[in-house]
Amino acid sequence: MKRTPMELAAMASAAVPGLTPTGVAGSPDDAADFDAALLVDDAGRRWRVRSPKHLEASMRLETELLVLRTFVPAVRAELPFVLPYVAGTVRQGELCTFVYSHLPGATRSIDTLMTSGRAVAAEIGRAMAAVHALPRELVTRADLPSYTANEFRQRRLNELDQAATTGLIPSVLLRRWEHALEDVSLWRFKPTVVHGDLHEDNILLTGERVSAVTGWTDLRVGDPADDFAWLIAANDPRFTETVHGAYLEASTDPEDPHLIRRAALSAEFALAQWLVRGVAAENSTMVDEAVEMLATLEEDVLEQEAADQRAGQYRAAADAVPRTVNVPVDADAPADAPADARAAAKPDSAKVTVAPIEPAGEQADGTEDGPDEGTEAGIEAAYTDGDRLAADEVAGDSVAADDDETRASGSAQGPGLAEVIVLPARGAAVPAGDTDADADTGSENSEAAAAEAEAKPEAAEPDAQTEDGAETAPDAEAAVDTAPTGADGAGTGSDTATTALPLIPVRKQ
Repeated sequence: MKRTPMELAAMASAAVPGLTPTGVAGSPDDAADFDAALLVDDAGRRWRVRSPKHLEASMRLETELLVLRTFVPAVRAELPFVLPYVAGTVRQGELCTFVYSHLPGATRSIDTLMTSGRAVAAEIGRAMAAVHALPRELVTRADLPSYTANEFRQRRLNELDQAATTGLIPSVLLRRWEHALEDVSLWRFKPTVVHGDLHEDNILLTGERVSAVTGWTDLRVGDPADDFAWLIAANDPRFTETVHGAYLEASTDPEDPHLIRRAALSAEFALAQWLVRGVAAENSTMVDEAVEMLATLEEDVLEQEAADQRAGQYRAAADAVPRTVNVPVDADAPADAPADARAAAKPDSAKVTVAPIEPAGEQADGTEDGPDEGTEAGIEAAYTDGDRLAADEVAGDSVAADDDETRASGSAQGPGLAEVIVLPARGAAVPAGDTDADADTGSENSEAAAAEAEAKPEAAEPDAQTEDGAETAPDAEAAVDTAPTGADGAGTGSDTATTALPLIPVRKQ
């Protein structure tokens, strides 16, 4: 029989002497087992009333009374949340109604909890770890149920057999649960103190902090995964992972790798337990609800199994396809070398660095010899064409003086300076506005070069050798490049399409 909030207020005034209710409102609770209400008395204090609907529920409340008495002040001080106190009881026939002192905070729906942020989820995880860290002697001294891991698994097998006798459990689910219960490795866990009825209606929050935990009717020593079952039923993996992560950080026990899997099994198996309770109570409403939820679960399981099967087929097909690996072969390896030696490790892609090519002279053996790094030639080679023009203007008379001094030394010291004319590529366009000046400069340079060539007609060839085969150093004047000539051999001067740039003296080391 359902009791209204006004009836519960009257029962509370009888259970607690001096309690004068001035306000009452309904309170969320296990609708199949309890009626609950919140009261406000004339002093502004708040109270909670829980009245059982049947004998089993009444026995659970009496068990909770025993549990709360075992939480002595020293134990309560170790918990990060508040526990309720029983202020009074009143019995009507076989049923006993309990009145509890008010607790801070308020309950929130599961949807609200999932959207309250990571801080709330982490706080719930730490609260669960505190419950599981309670000493097991707290339960055994109160003669409450206590199970080892194997005893707990056997108890679930017995419950599964009982559920199967109803004939209302889909065969797919029976087979699924039986296989999970027969997997002994899944049930190797460390038994801990378990709340046993943990869900959103028994968690009170103040802001982002868990302020109180209620509903201690099913306290026992058993599988800690049972307290995670309500999180799996919420069907929000991120919320569950956050709670579990905070739980692991706060717990001192080693991580249980199968905890979440057993929690999922516990959430599914709760539907079978609900069905058994409905059949035992001959409550058709409970039975119909359980059958409907079991049918939905069966559809979800079949869909997941089909998806897993397709994924397995795809993986098998992918593994069956032969894979060809292209191994680069070292072309320089001997033909009779082993295959491993010929398979030279080469980079996946070659990197090519393109750098501008500077003009370089030829050595006597025909190899190109560019300017040495760190010399004036090397420094000059780093300039652009515009930089060369500027360098020529800056060098001025000092460079010319050095050139005259070196030439005066003659062959005693060998060539010291080489005058180099840096020419643009044939056919390159002449910058606008500089055509006349560059043409005049080109004519002057060509005439100077021709004069020097007539003065020394017997210049040594670049590749001349001595009698002993040693290469001779080219004469300084022979190293002077001249401007391109036309078909008749005469200097083209300003009539040519290419224009010579000013001379840039380069000191050779």
